[in-house]
Amino acid sequence: MQVYVDGQFMPAEDARISVFDHGFLYGDGIFEGIRVYDGTIFRLHQHMQRLYNSAQCLLLTIPLSPPDMSAAIVETVTRRGLPNQYVRVVVSRGAGDLGLDPRLCRRPSVVIIADTITLYPAHFYTNGLELVTVATRRTPTWALDPRIKSLNYLNNILAKLEAQQAGVLEAVMLNGEGYVAECTADNIFFVRHGQLYTPSTAAGALQGVTRDSVLEVAQALGLPATEGFFTRYDLYTADECFMTGTGAEIIPVVRIDGRTIGAGCPGPLTAQLRQGFETLCHRDGVHVSLHATCGALA
Repeated sequence: MQVYVDGQFMPAEDARISVFDHGFLYGDGIFEGIRVYDGTIFRLHQHMQRLYNSAQCLLLTIPLSPPDMSAAIVETVTRRGLPNQYVRVVVSRGAGDLGLDPRLCRRPSVVIIADTITLYPAHFYTNGLELVTVATRRTPTWALDPRIKSLNYLNNILAKLEAQQAGVLEAVMLNGEGYVAECTADNIFFVRHGQLYTPSTAAGALQGVTRDSVLEVAQALGLPATEGFFTRYDLYTADECFMTGTGAEIIPVVRIDGRTIGAGCPGPLTAQLRQGFETLCHRDGVHVSLHATCGALA
């Protein structure tokens, strides 16, 4: 397995970054998680747009142009050689000193890793997940805009620890006003009376690529969808509920805080959206020849 680090490919066990890298020291950087389905890099353009938008907000100059970054991702995926992969693209501020000043970091660092990922055991996709609401609140939008996909995930990790201590795999995170924001690593949706709902980014939700894809699938199916501000009451009284994310894809939720959601099993609209999303995954992206000759990035 080879990893891309600052323009070079190297064995994963040899890949290194500086201990003075501000991504390591302070979480100063951004990332994207991208899926590859049967040799197709899903929605690479949308991921690149979000990556460079995040960099713009952080005054972080990525040392590769978007076409060159896309080419590096394609090359990484090609070298990994698997039909189905998870790609992690990380851009850090780079090596500096022990102070916060980002101006002392001379050049941002780029790392691209292609591997497999399994977030949830297969039976949860069939039977559904149980969630709990945790005390840790989502970082306020006025402190850090959730549309910036930064390396600062301590907030989410604390929430994940609370979920694990409660004996479940995932948690609902509220914002400072008590509205539902998202889960620790995924967006959340619910269905009521044939209509789809999901928290707005203004409530603290990440503008997920999978989230946006599900909204597009819903539109194509003629399923009304609303982004807004919702409380736990809306989740408890929903007919169906599910989470979305690059790693998780679409996974049903059947219990929240001890309340059974709907019939207590994955719902028909969730299944319909999953089917539509799976179709989208195999036709909307950049196809990679997994047996191509490695290019000039060697």
